[in-house]
Formats: sequence, structure tokens, C-alpha cells
Amino acid sequence: MQIIEGVGPCAEPQPPSVVTIGAYDGVHLGHRAVIDQVKALAGAQGLQTVVVTFDKHPAMVVRPDSAPKLLCDLDQKLELLAEAGVDATYVVRFDEERAKETAEEFVHEVLVGCLSTRAVVVGEDFHFGHKRGGDVALLRDKGVSFGFTVEGLALVSDEAGGAVISSTAVRSLLAGGDVRGAAAMLGRPHQVRGTVEHGDKRGRELGFPTANLQIPPEIQLPLDGIYAGWFERADGSVHATAMSLGHRPTFYERPQGAPLLECNLLDFSDDLYGEAVRVRFVERLRGEVRFDGIDPLIAQMQADVEQTRALLLP
Repeated sequence: MQIIEGVGPCAEPQPPSVVTIGAYDGVHLGHRAVIDQVKALAGAQGLQTVVVTFDKHPAMVVRPDSAPKLLCDLDQKLELLAEAGVDATYVVRFDEERAKETAEEFVHEVLVGCLSTRAVVVGEDFHFGHKRGGDVALLRDKGVSFGFTVEGLALVSDEAGGAVISSTAVRSLLAGGDVRGAAAMLGRPHQVRGTVEHGDKRGRELGFPTANLQIPPEIQLPLDGIYAGWFERADGSVHATAMSLGHRPTFYERPQGAPLLECNLLDFSDDLYGEAVRVRFVERLRGEVRFDGIDPLIAQMQADVEQTRALLLP
């Protein structure tokens, strides 16, 4: 997949394209449905497929105090778009100057001036440009002038519960600990990425050594609790893991900073410090519990490991 850096005037106009535009946070099944339509139109007309997205979520610039947590960072988003079969992704550098750009200016600069757009496919509720001034109707009006068609697709619903699939809905499910529900909307387990760092060695002392992950603060984590999941190392090897996400209430009466993600890899003993790794959440086993002593904590940790083994390595 070609990656086009949208940092200024178009350096090299692209071949005629079918384009979709959006934050594409998570590249969930709703996004995939839009991309599938982009690919169908492009295939029928012999055109290039392009996703226009942003190097950061626009809300992080427009309303930073209330910006949503991210379901994936830019690198993962680009990987997911490549897996979806997109020919090119135009990554807009979103800053305060770009936030002031009108919808009309965006159409002229990006869709017409750079991507030679012949068709645009977006969700029917799509808005863009300064103060969200652009919508499907504006795109259609501009399409008449500049020679591109516009499709506004109905939002996709989850087959299981009928809920509309959106990045907001996925975040809500994760915030409630429903990682299975989130995976159903994403089309895969929710993944976070981080670096293994040194901790206080408490897990090792209890007989359950853990890899402690430093997760970027802008990334959405599930609700605090104990989870079963998969741990992928930098070399591509994947290991079943029992995970504790939270503030360790048995040892601390009050929360200490951000939640800590501790991964106990099953049947594994190598050194992981400093590795950039990926973790996928498969199942929430239970919430965090404050235990009256070490012995009941160890017994519960052993039960968590066994439940993880039964779920992932039957």
C-alpha cells in the first residue's frame, strides 16, 4: 500500500481514484463495509482505491480536553488499511491550521488537486471541514462541479445485537470490559501495543512473573480487571497470557497513577525487557478484587491462569 503524506500542496497528483475519508479509528467492520464499496466501484471502473485519514484524531486538536481515546495508533491503522486491500492512504497532517480549513478548501486541495477523485464513498452521517461544515450534500454539490459521484452509505449494525457499529460504540464496550463485544464490532480482538518495562518484581515474588507494559496514554484500554489474551513478541511468536489490568488493590489502598498492564505468559520464562510487543484481549475473567492476604491472592492467580489455559489452549 502506498502512503501519501498530506503535509502541504500535492507533490505528485495521483491517478484517478475512488476515495473514502475519515478518522478510521480501529478500522472496524463498519469501516470495512465502506472500503469494500470503494473497492467494488474502483474495480468496476479501473480506478485506484484511496483512504484519506489523519495522523491524529481531529478531536485531539479541536477539543483536546474531551478527545476520545484511540482504538489504534497510526502505525496499526495503516497496517489494517493495507490488510483491507487499499491501494493508497493519504495521511493528512492535522494541526490547528488544518482545523481552520473549510470543507470546500479540503475538496479542492485533496480530492480534486491531488487524488483526481472520480467517486467518494462515506457514511451517511459524515461531516468534515472547519466546524464540521461539510457533509454528504456538500460533497454531492461539489461532485457536480468537479466530476465525481458521491455515495452516502447507511451505517452497519452488529449482527448479534443490532447495535450500530462505530468507534464510539467499541470504546463504550471496552470501557465496560466487554472485550468480546468489542471484538465482534472490530472483526478481531482489541489490540494494544507497548514496551516491556521493569516493575517492582512483585509478580515474580508471588510465583507469577509478569511482563509489565507501558501503554501510550492516548490508547483505549478495557475496564480494569483480569483478562485472558494473546501476547505477540517482536519476533512474531505468540503466547497465551493471563493479564491483570488495574491498580493492584491488595497492595495499594488508593489507585497509583495510570492502570498497570501485567502479562503472565503461560509456559514462558525468557527475558522481555525493552521489547516492543502487542497484546490482544480475548476474554474478561473477573474484576479487580482486594484480597485479605497473599495466600488467597496466589490461589486466585493460579485459578486465573488455569482458566486462561482452558480458554486459549484447550
